[in-house]
Amino acid sequence: MTSTEAPKVPVYSLNDLKSTSDDALTPYLCTLPQPYTFKRDYTKTNIRFVVGYSAVLIAGVTFYLDRQLGWEATEALWVKVAVAAYFVLNTFLTYWIWAVEAGEVFKGSRKTGETITIQSYTKKNNPVYKLKVRYTASDTKKVLQEKEIQASFTHWFSENGTFHPEPFRAWLAREIDILAAAEKETLKKTGNASSHVSVDEGRGKKK
Repeated sequence: MTSTEAPKVPVYSLNDLKSTSDDALTPYLCTLPQPYTFKRDYTKTNIRFVVGYSAVLIAGVTFYLDRQLGWEATEALWVKVAVAAYFVLNTFLTYWIWAVEAGEVFKGSRKTGETITIQSYTKKNNPVYKLKVRYTASDTKKVLQEKEIQASFTHWFSENGTFHPEPFRAWLAREIDILAAAEKETLKKTGNASSHVSVDEGRGKKK
């Protein structure tokens, strides 16, 4: 990702800062050098989309037919079934997001079978990005690494809200063992020494 393509967000919006950081995980983890590349599992995301769009479709069709057929049509059995289905789907969707996905922003596996699951969190009025990482073996499902990490958004967002992927990736590589191994492999292939500097460290050097 070049600097001209770097996304820019409002620096006081925690939701935007978090969403942009979350979105940067997939392109990073899915483009690591082999054999470290992860393939994302979209199962949970697809289920959420199907349930969500189904609820929206039911609401849209019911509203349209109500406008076309008039108020009397709301007494019909199909309307009551549609309304009940809408509330069931929304209840299930809420449960799915909070209990099943539970903040999960990435789940993927390597060709060798190891799986990584990452959940992200923020707290209100606190510009700190928190990740819960779980990396498991392929056959035994043994936990190879499980930890919680955190860092200020200022490490990879500049003062004008521009996202800088390199400091973000460098932070992940320092904290997550498998990504540290991938980073070493990258440096070995490119022959470059690591020169990652966080955005806030860069600010300090300017002064």
